[in-house]
Amino acid sequence: MATGKDRQKQLAREHHERQLKRRIEREQKAKKLAVVGSTVGVIVVVGGIVAATALLGGDSESTAAAASPTPSAGAPTPEGSPTPENTVTPAAGPKAFDAKTGTCDYVADEMGSVKNVGLPPKKIKPKKLPATLTFKTSQGDIEIKLNTDKAPCTVNALAFLAEKGYYDGSKCHRLGNAQFPMLQCGDPTAKADGKGEADGQGGPGFRMAEENLQGATYKRGVMAMAKTMAPGTTGSQFFLVYGDIGLSPDYTPVGTITKGLDILDKVNKAGVITPGPAGDGTGAPKESVEIKSVTTS
Repeated sequence: MATGKDRQKQLAREHHERQLKRRIEREQKAKKLAVVGSTVGVIVVVGGIVAATALLGGDSESTAAAASPTPSAGAPTPEGSPTPENTVTPAAGPKAFDAKTGTCDYVADEMGSVKNVGLPPKKIKPKKLPATLTFKTSQGDIEIKLNTDKAPCTVNALAFLAEKGYYDGSKCHRLGNAQFPMLQCGDPTAKADGKGEADGQGGPGFRMAEENLQGATYKRGVMAMAKTMAPGTTGSQFFLVYGDIGLSPDYTPVGTITKGLDILDKVNKAGVITPGPAGDGTGAPKESVEIKSVTTS
C-alpha cells in the first residue's frame, strides 16, 4: 500500500518529467544556433543584449531572446533566459576530458539539420593533436593557432571534421556588428543568402563538453565554439571575433587567429545582406565567405 510519502515522491517525479519534456520540446523548436551556435541554437549575451541566433530562435520564447547571448554581470535578464520552470536538471551530458585515460566524450545528437560524418575518436593523445588549423576560404586563408593543451577534445573534433571534409563548401552564415563583432560559421547546411531562416541549424550529429572556460574572454582574434544555453552542447559551429565581445565565459576558446583578421575586417566593412530574424542587426554577410577546405598541421 502506497504511503503519503510515496505519493509525494511520485508526484515530484512526474512534475520533473513534465518539466524536462517541456524543456526538450523548447530546445527542439529553438534549434537555431545563435552566435554561438553549435549543434543546436545559441543565445549569447553581448553587453546586455541577448543575441540569439539562427539556431536558437524558433519559438516565441527564444525569438524574444533574439538580441543577445548570456546575461553578463549587471545586465537585465532577457525574456528568453531560464526561469524556475525551465531550469530543471538536464539529462546527463558529455563529460569533460579524462586526462587519466586520455578519453573524450562525444554524445550523439540528431537535433537540427545534421550532416553526419560519425563520431570523433574518443581515445586521444593530446601531444599528437594538431597545433594549427587553416580555413581556405573564398576570401583567402584564415589560420588558427589551436589551444590544444587546454581544449584537447574540441581540437580533436575539429581535426576529425576537417579530415572528413565536413566544412568543405560551407558558408559563414552570420555576421555581427560593432556591438557584436564576430563572424559565425560551421553550419554545412547554411545558405547564407539572407533568405535562409534555417541557417544556423546545421550540426555534426554529436555534441561535446565545453573546455578552456576558466578566465575565458572573447577579444579580437579569438576563435570560439558556438553552443546553446545548456552546457555540453558544443558541436561544429564556431565564431571568429574581429572586435571585443563581452560574453560570459561559456563558449570554448579553441584558438587564436594568426592570419586572416584583415579578411574579417573586410567582410565586416561590407555589412550584412539583410538583418536576420534575431533582431540584433546580425545577418548573412554581403561579402560571402565560403570555406573551400580545412587543413591541420
